[in-house]
Amino acid sequence: MWIFTTQGFYSVVQHVDRPEQVIVRCRTREDLEALGEQIPSLEPFEDAGADYRYRAVVDKSDWVAALSALAEQLDYPNFKNEVASRQGHERSALYGKVWSILRPLQPRNGTQGPR
Repeated sequence: MWIFTTQGFYSVVQHVDRPEQVIVRCRTREDLEALGEQIPSLEPFEDAGADYRYRAVVDKSDWVAALSALAEQLDYPNFKNEVASRQGHERSALYGKVWSILRPLQPRNGTQGPR
């Protein structure tokens, strides 16, 4: 699961050995540390050889509560503009590239998008 928020980008997967936990993975330590606002018990660690260098193992229930809290905090009419305001224009431009790359998924003129 990929989650783009105004405080960070999170890639979250099921823990292989512990079904009650997930691994929250990030590209930056700051994104992971920001999640500490929603999950105070978060214990970030670094795996320099991994695709996502910054990680934390959290209870699935804590992750669900964190997502709920992030949704409750939603108070802006434009995501990319709010990212620019909170995290800077460079981050917003990167998110804009993702938006652009995914745009072809949306059907145009009555045609179906890719599957």
